[in-house]
Amino acid sequence: MSLKGASVPLGGFFFNQILQNRGAVSRSMGEQTTTIDMRVELLKESVVNAPVVWKEGYPYFVHPLSDGVPKQTAELLTAAHDLISENVDWESVDIILGIEAMGIPLAAALCLSSGKPLVIGRKRQYGLPGEVAINQSTGYSKGEIYLNDIETGARVLVVDDVVSTGGTLLPVLQALDASGAIVQDCWIVFEKGEGMDKIRTSGNWPLNSLVKIEMQGEKIVILD
Repeated sequence: MSLKGASVPLGGFFFNQILQNRGAVSRSMGEQTTTIDMRVELLKESVVNAPVVWKEGYPYFVHPLSDGVPKQTAELLTAAHDLISENVDWESVDIILGIEAMGIPLAAALCLSSGKPLVIGRKRQYGLPGEVAINQSTGYSKGEIYLNDIETGARVLVVDDVVSTGGTLLPVLQALDASGAIVQDCWIVFEKGEGMDKIRTSGNWPLNSLVKIEMQGEKIVILD
């Protein structure tokens, strides 16, 4: 597996350059800066400059919010957290569901700031009463996710890092419906490819993402 794409780590000098670029954008656009959320711009710039590797014939971007490497920064995690938190009706949420693995840091941050309880969809079986096993398949792996301690009628906020094929998120949402829980809201950091569109045609869930991208070979392209 060869590393291709950006050679500068996503931290340190990399983020100093992003901050410099953000200042340049602010100066050059004048009055229009009020229409631009620079936290979104930070996420966009960070993913566009992410390194790309090949896994099972797929180009795969490597980003702190979706992989835990390169190193995470407080600014990047805060940007994703705040953009989601500000758009959630917390009074209508009973519990946060984070999906293992990289949905966990963001879900934990939302738990701390909102005071709402958190449960993790794990890739490990515990055999607890009421445990739900979900078959999931992505472009890179297959396996099961196990849901525990989500009560019938619970209003759930689902949080994850990336949706590509929809092979994880779709069965999770379907399992929540089947268990009698309510998908009150769902937020993904990076919407990649056609997976989210596939999910949208499969149900009437409230689906949201912060940044929409597509892979054009080894190039990461931001979509409007």
